[in-house]
Amino acid sequence: MKNIAIYPGTFDPITFGHIDVIKKALKFVDKVVVAISDGNQKNFLFPIDERVDIVKKALFSDLKFTKKNIDVITFNSLTTDLCKKYKSNIILRGLRAVSDFEYEFQLAGMNRKLYNKIETIFLMSDVENQIISSRFVKEIAQHNGDLKKFTTKSTIKSLKERYA
Repeated sequence: MKNIAIYPGTFDPITFGHIDVIKKALKFVDKVVVAISDGNQKNFLFPIDERVDIVKKALFSDLKFTKKNIDVITFNSLTTDLCKKYKSNIILRGLRAVSDFEYEFQLAGMNRKLYNKIETIFLMSDVENQIISSRFVKEIAQHNGDLKKFTTKSTIKSLKERYA
């Protein structure tokens, strides 16, 4: 039986912090399902279909990850329902700073209450990527700053096109 982890997020856009979490997870799971949320709580820079395309280009074209270990999907349901659909009992979450922990701790508890077979695994990105957030990447892009240390080439191209 395959060990599958669900990595939910908005990925608006994907950053090296997200990518670190995926790399680390692939050391102990057989497959990571990058689940891109189309929830209505946020105003997204990129629509869902573009976010999927950006994530796929970053992972498979820029970084040459193998498609057999990673699926990129969209969802607009509870993460626990997605776990049931993919027969996964692992939710991956990235932690950047202590400030992330309280929200993530509550979310993990709620997910566990919704589906008691779920384990949330928290992973930290490498030190040089812990400060990166999609929000900051978008702000830097909006002001035509240098994004090379924060995300992949194809993602930078998409950001520049959006803010042109």
